Amino acid sequence: MEAEYMALTDAAKEIKWIRQLFDELNYGIVPRPPTILKTDNQGALALAKNPVNHSRSKHIDIKHHFIREAIAEGIVWLEHVASGDMAADFLTKPLGRVQLQRCLSLIGMRV
Repeated sequence: MEAEYMALTDAAKEIKWIRQLFDELNYGIVPRPPTILKTDNQGALALAKNPVNHSRSKHIDIKHHFIREAIAEGIVWLEHVASGDMAADFLTKPLGRVQLQRCLSLIGMRV
């Protein structure tokens, strides 16, 4: 859960940077909806959406709670995705042919 939570924070930082870059290039759409960030970890999702300090998260450094600010500011919105529906699985683990084709179709690539 902790690693997923920190990964969500890093992704939110990158999303904020890209959105600011688009604003500087005058490509910003006003008002802009939050960018959807998907995760398969229910614990990280609950910790990010609920700003209450949990006993299991006391050791997480404050800098990793940036995801909560990003949600409050409307920069990102978190959604749960089932583990079997993660499109990036082909980048992180070995898959069989059927699973690989499914992941590629989820990101819009033709097989």
